[in-house]
Amino acid sequence: MAYLAPAEFVRKAIDAGEAKVMMATKDSFIRAYMAGAILALAAAFAVTVTQTTGQPLVGALLFPVGFCMLYLLGYDLFTGVVVLTPLALLDRRPGVTFGSMMRNWGVVFVGNFIGALTVAVMMSIIFTFGFATEPSPVGKLIASIGEARTLGYSKYGAAGMLTLFIRAVMCNWMVSTGVIGAMVSTSVPGKVIAMWMPIMVFFFMTFEHSVVNMFLFPSALIMGGHFSVVDYLVWNEIPTLLGNIVGGLAFTGLMLYSTHARTGATRVVARAAE
Repeated sequence: MAYLAPAEFVRKAIDAGEAKVMMATKDSFIRAYMAGAILALAAAFAVTVTQTTGQPLVGALLFPVGFCMLYLLGYDLFTGVVVLTPLALLDRRPGVTFGSMMRNWGVVFVGNFIGALTVAVMMSIIFTFGFATEPSPVGKLIASIGEARTLGYSKYGAAGMLTLFIRAVMCNWMVSTGVIGAMVSTSVPGKVIAMWMPIMVFFFMTFEHSVVNMFLFPSALIMGGHFSVVDYLVWNEIPTLLGNIVGGLAFTGLMLYSTHARTGATRVVARAAE
């Protein structure tokens, strides 16, 4: 499991950011759609495991399978591109502008949402037997998660909003570490191990991930969760989106770039004359 030195994998991260900004819109959308769909299916899988076993840790241990699959297939999550593409902008790569970067963010966000929504509808059909019955125990659990992570924050007002935002910051600190982790090794086992660890941490700690929430909350609304679309947007998705951007950039992208791509001058120790 060959390991790349930090300076090498940070350079790979900058290259990846440049490639994503310069990618055709069609390709960006398809890759984002599939990433949102696969991550949503992994979330449904993890919630099912948690409900079946009664052990949230088991669900957290298994959830990263979806993240590893989508990154090995070259698909894109919003939480990844907001970390990688600014590095290419900072590095002044030709053709990478603020406008082109924001275009990429927008395409990936929309693709992730539609992909996650597709799986939300499909899993809701499964959990309700084609909407002919009450939701299954897993469906009811998803509905309760939607309520707890919207109304549960709103009842605390500003303190709830701060808590939500910090959970989102810490989420993409971990998720973006997983994104970079895929670049620290040249072997599949090495990549999987490096990605698995931080993703497991974020899921077990119930940090807020904007793309996972694109599945959980629409699913909860479809299956009778007692909250509104406005509750979802104001008391989860929008603050989570902003927190994910801050967390990924502040604690992963900029830190790695500033010390491994733009290193400071090495100190020289003066020697006494002999």
